[in-house]
Amino acid sequence: MTDLDAVVHGASELVVGPAESGRDVETVADGAVAVVDGTVAAVGPTDEVTREYPPANADRAVDAAGRAVLPGFVDPHTHGLFAGDRSDEFAAKLRGTSYQDILAEGGGILRTVRAVRAADEATLLSNLLGHLDTMLAHGTTTVEVKSGYGLDAETELRMLRVIDRADEAHPVDVVPTFMGAHAVPEGRDADDYVEEVVQEQLPAVESQGVAEFCDVFCEEGVFSVAQSRRVLEAGAKAGLTPKVHAEELAHIGGTQLAAEVGATSADHLLHATEADIDALVEAGVTPVLLPGTAFGLGAEYADAQAFLDAGAPVAVATDFNPNCHSHSVGFAMALSCVVMRMTPAEALVAGTRNAALALDRADGRGTLCEGAPGDLLVLDAPTHVHVPYQYGTNVVDTVLTDGRLVAEGGSTTYQ
Repeated sequence: MTDLDAVVHGASELVVGPAESGRDVETVADGAVAVVDGTVAAVGPTDEVTREYPPANADRAVDAAGRAVLPGFVDPHTHGLFAGDRSDEFAAKLRGTSYQDILAEGGGILRTVRAVRAADEATLLSNLLGHLDTMLAHGTTTVEVKSGYGLDAETELRMLRVIDRADEAHPVDVVPTFMGAHAVPEGRDADDYVEEVVQEQLPAVESQGVAEFCDVFCEEGVFSVAQSRRVLEAGAKAGLTPKVHAEELAHIGGTQLAAEVGATSADHLLHATEADIDALVEAGVTPVLLPGTAFGLGAEYADAQAFLDAGAPVAVATDFNPNCHSHSVGFAMALSCVVMRMTPAEALVAGTRNAALALDRADGRGTLCEGAPGDLLVLDAPTHVHVPYQYGTNVVDTVLTDGRLVAEGGSTTYQ
């Protein structure tokens, strides 16, 4: 016997997913979606869907008259598990102190590492669950969370354990990434630390069995292309799919590395070249652009149009972390439109279906096609354009995950 979890009906605009071009969206006017056993069972005009799936028979019926219905947002790049506060560094950057200068003085990532090492597991879990609540209220239903503020085997494993516990406890689907190669620990040589990641941390992570991806900060002054390759190849042998932080602060070849190792995604890409873009497209690597990071750093933005024109499935993400303190995929979409000149439809596809590609999710996530997870949003607005248009407002009113009501009116409702 099937369970009719939810019927959302009467939507002024129901976004099913990307149009065939990949740069527009397929919509249904006066649309409805039915979710059965956690999965989208039907989508289409309200009269057709409700004839087969009467709202009165559903555990949850939502009248979306005058409002848009979208797939749940997917955030494919965050460092959402951390401790401590770095708001003073925000003020320092406004005075002209560079990110590299802050890191050289023991701040930045290394400061957060000290705070995470000092925090107990209960504190870390509470911190992450609080962030997930805020993300959920802003429409995120799937999120990637990285380790990388431990930089030793014990703390990296603790972070991954907390990420796994959060996934079990929270309605947001949390995707775990191991990022032991996030920075070089204080007083350590980069080559020596890479050996520790490869010989000690990765075997322990493989044995633990939580992480799905392995990421590395391939960047000038952090890990070279050769060092990054060693980490990613060892991670692949441990069963972890590669991801790469590439060309954020300088161009050193991280994008080409991502293509060569068959990474799921290459992220940041502020300094990617035309040849880099072609390599990603040919290798099937999803480019993940992080406009909030450029916004916070006062840096130049990635060239989204170059990626789109090359046929790349551009994804956007928040990069939520202590240095980029935004939980909102909607804000990332707004920056994508206003600064990177993406259309609202391109930005929505980038924060839903393409973002799911950056996490190797091939289950229809980021769409409302039949068979996809029943993760959907009802906006307090008539069209998807209002997500970037109302950039200072959370226009997400209602959130369902697997057809279950989990947020409404800006607050979480799950138990």
